[in-house]
This record gives sequence, C-alpha cells and structure tokens, in this order.
Amino acid sequence: MPAELTHEREDVYRLDVSGRLSSAELDTAGRALVDGMRTAPGGTVRLLVVLRDFEGWDPGSNWSNLTFYARHGDGIGRLALVGDDRWRDLAMMFSAAGLRKAQVEYFTHDAVDKAHEWLVR
Repeated sequence: MPAELTHEREDVYRLDVSGRLSSAELDTAGRALVDGMRTAPGGTVRLLVVLRDFEGWDPGSNWSNLTFYARHGDGIGRLALVGDDRWRDLAMMFSAAGLRKAQVEYFTHDAVDKAHEWLVR
C-alpha cells in the first residue's frame, strides 16, 4: 500500500508514502488521522510525512476535493515533510503550507532525525 499511517506516540503520527499516491489512499489515511485527533490533547496531532520512492500524485484521482483540509486542517498542529529535494515545492504546495495555521517544514531524507526533532518540539 503506497500510504500507511502509524501512530508513533501520544499526538505524533507518521504517514509513509511510496509509489504514486491516489486520493482514495490519502482519504483512508485521513480518516484514521481524524480518529487520532479525537483522542489527542487539544484535538490536534503532529504529522510526519515520509515520501520514500515517491512517484507523485495519481493524475486520475480527484484532487479538487478539499473537504479534509476544510474540516480537519486545523487539527494538524505541526507538519514535517521528508522526501527527495525534487518534491519539495510540490509537496509544500500540496500540503497548503502558508495557508494553514500549522507550521510546515520540508526536510530531505538525510535529515529525517532533524524532521522528527522539529516535529516534537
């Protein structure tokens, strides 16, 4: 499965994405993350997204549906993205960095430890 969400601890979640991501796979992970928001202190979680062997977003998926962002976007208190440098701009745009209340930072794979440290500060 190209998108797998795991609960690391307390309010920290990790989404591992590989291959070509579809909107259906992201929706499934989003529903699980919403469940985590319901039990997290203050209703917010911190999310680490790791793009490993990432090939981009499925062009056949419906990416115009912004329901998750509108309803639950504020439930993500901090967002760390990790991936190849070539995905930096597109991943930041896709995550709505600069539009959401949460801080969003991008790290390359060699800085995954720094990403996790930044996330849990």
